[in-house]
Amino acid sequence: MFLSKDDWINQRAYSLWEAEGRPEGRGGDHWQQAAREYELLELTRASADGSELIERLKAMGRLMRACDADKSASEVPITSKIARRSAR
Repeated sequence: MFLSKDDWINQRAYSLWEAEGRPEGRGGDHWQQAAREYELLELTRASADGSELIERLKAMGRLMRACDADKSASEVPITSKIARRSAR
């Protein structure tokens, strides 16, 4: 079951209020804290089926392969280095 944004914030604020011993007059503070927590969760949330994470990993793999290809193209093979040393 998925909760709406307001339902999630209300339930979290209630939990915070209970955890603090049910103090009088702190409802607004608890609601604001719960709203901040909800926003942070939204920023870090992945897609439900994981497709967003899979796409990020694929992109990272492509980037790493491109970097490795650039690195290997700029390196001189070891056998060439050895041949140059023996020629001296």
